[in-house]
Amino acid sequence: MDDMPAIEAALPAQGLPAAPTVEGSDGRRDYRPGYEIVAERILEYIAEERLAAGDRLPTEIDLAQTLNTSRAVVREAVKILSALGRVRAHKGRGLFVADDEGMLITSRWGGFFRPVDIDHVLMLFEFRRVQEMSASSLAATRATPSELRTIEVAMEQCRHGFVHGHVDEFNQADDDFHAAVSAASHNTFLVSAVRDARRLQRQSSAIGLHDTLGENTEAAVAEHEAIYRAIRDGRPEDAAQAAAAHLDRTLEDYRREIQRRLFG
Repeated sequence: MDDMPAIEAALPAQGLPAAPTVEGSDGRRDYRPGYEIVAERILEYIAEERLAAGDRLPTEIDLAQTLNTSRAVVREAVKILSALGRVRAHKGRGLFVADDEGMLITSRWGGFFRPVDIDHVLMLFEFRRVQEMSASSLAATRATPSELRTIEVAMEQCRHGFVHGHVDEFNQADDDFHAAVSAASHNTFLVSAVRDARRLQRQSSAIGLHDTLGENTEAAVAEHEAIYRAIRDGRPEDAAQAAAAHLDRTLEDYRREIQRRLFG
């Protein structure tokens, strides 16, 4: 799925014990694995305690007791949050709230984005849709020849990654494509917003939703081309609609994956 890059380092090892399954208010069992639930609870703890970058977290043992789960599950949750730039484990010193870019982004948008909260993911898609429609529309009226070439190259690299089954190549080119479109808008605020929103999107992908290159990726390649052609031909309305179609289709991919995990 486009915009949902696989981050293997964030995935748990096979055979580890899971936290107790959580039931929602309607009695339905939570579809997420235990390590995802615990990762979210650790983020909630950081927010509720108003911990800042550099503050110390409880030990893995203490977190396991507090969250009523095993230390092994906490350890896997910490690995995920470390990969996302939310926490840092210092050998011999303990766990700390991270002070890198991952934390700065969440602070910029007013609180902690919860990567495994489906409502947050859906709101983020709404936000991205508005951003990227505007960026594509402006790019259609402002892109320079060199910027058009940068967009085209990224589009072709996405296609090459898909055709040859190179996940990393596709994911990098996908990032490059969206960054190039926003840069061609010549709006610094849009450039920053698109970049940060996509980084947040990768956090939800890393925890719970990850992709392989399949028919959804093929659709993304075609959608990229539609966006590029509309920008190249100076058609702002068509560029905006092509961007909207791209985000809408990606959101549906998320919805289908959630349904698959809920009902099998």
